[in-house]
Amino acid sequence: MPLKQLAGLREFLTIWAGQLISSIGSRMSSFALGIWILRTTGSTTHFAMTFVAMTVPALVVSMIAGALVDRWDRRQTMIACGLFSAVTTFALAGLAAAGHLKLWQIYLAVGVSSLFEAFRTPAFAASIPLLAARDQLPRVNGMAQSGNAIADIIGPLLAGALVSSISLHGILTLDAMTFLIGVIALVVARIPRPVSTARQDRPGLLREAVVGWRYVHERPGLVGLLSIYGSNNFLFSIARVGITPLLLSFSTPAGVGMQYAISGSGLLLGGVAMTVWGGPRKRANGVLISSALAGVCLAAHGLRPSFTLVVVAGFILFLTLPVIAASSSSLWQAKVPAGLQGRCFAMQRAVFYASTVLGYFLASPLYGRVFEPLLARGGPLAGSLGLIIGSGPGRGFGLMFITLGIVMTAVALVAYSVPEIRELDELAEEFSFTETAAPAGAGPQAEIAKDEKRLYALSQEAQP
Repeated sequence: MPLKQLAGLREFLTIWAGQLISSIGSRMSSFALGIWILRTTGSTTHFAMTFVAMTVPALVVSMIAGALVDRWDRRQTMIACGLFSAVTTFALAGLAAAGHLKLWQIYLAVGVSSLFEAFRTPAFAASIPLLAARDQLPRVNGMAQSGNAIADIIGPLLAGALVSSISLHGILTLDAMTFLIGVIALVVARIPRPVSTARQDRPGLLREAVVGWRYVHERPGLVGLLSIYGSNNFLFSIARVGITPLLLSFSTPAGVGMQYAISGSGLLLGGVAMTVWGGPRKRANGVLISSALAGVCLAAHGLRPSFTLVVVAGFILFLTLPVIAASSSSLWQAKVPAGLQGRCFAMQRAVFYASTVLGYFLASPLYGRVFEPLLARGGPLAGSLGLIIGSGPGRGFGLMFITLGIVMTAVALVAYSVPEIRELDELAEEFSFTETAAPAGAGPQAEIAKDEKRLYALSQEAQP
């Protein structure tokens, strides 16, 4: 990205840097808490329950959170979430330092933190188009994806190095301090406020949440984009559960760690590439074509019990993820008015949490009751498909990955055949809230005023 353009993104870069440091701290504490639970209880079920505690509360409040984010000042919302998260983490660190840390306290803290995250995530995503011109959205979203990748790589590495030297409570204290750094960055930055309906004209919180859903529901292209998002995440959630046992069926724990690191580097490289390149001109193609390629790579994981094959396929797969995510986010930010984006991004988070929980719950039964018996020694497919991809212990995971990949590619191809989804970029004018759009290349502040008339009309339509 040219230096001149970077200079125009000073507020975004300030917030992005603070959120990056905070995210690294969160990944550190998540890794360290997972190690503590496994070492203390020896139970993978207790470990898995942390994901449930992290997901369910956020799922419950997501839609209301989005409506509130659209009502509130987004910068102040993120500041409050950072402060509350810091307090929660400091409390957990104090319990760990005193030797009184219990499993239920971790579940409670993780659940409370997820509630704050349910507000922070849509507030940050909805702030991006207020800080960058629309023609820069793919690049800026690419930077956001790069930040996630950096946190995913550095956080666990730092936690692994520090857990023996400063212990769990030290890592938790460090995480709380990173939240405060993120808050400081938000304090010094400024985010323009989007136009919203006057307070006396608001239809009520629940109806405001419905307005966001109605806006998406009336636009088949956005419904299709949301469906692809949910489908991809559901399939990836099943794959997340299966990747470690798949690798361990023919590799070692050290190999698993290496594969994770290489995949993470693909995620980082993809985010950097999106930042520099800006993504495809048609952002819908960025979602659909990259999703189809991701499905091919996912299927390749199961073709043979080969460590090299899984590493290469995983690297390319993770290379496509920032393209999908940045292109999708840019479409939402360009097609949804600023005053509705909190609700629409919260809707995405609700779909994310629901599809994640469903994928986690279905992964084990799918493997144990469906795929593994098919390729067991003497199984129904051992003498046919098993001659190609192998049979015996662990090959059921291979068949599961092949199936997941085929479904992902098929969904992307079917979506590409739907004009409303494929031509989502060209339908921009249909989604404008006023008769005239802001001039090409106009700054984000010029975009804010576009939304008032139609947003007001929608809020009135939602009233009985």
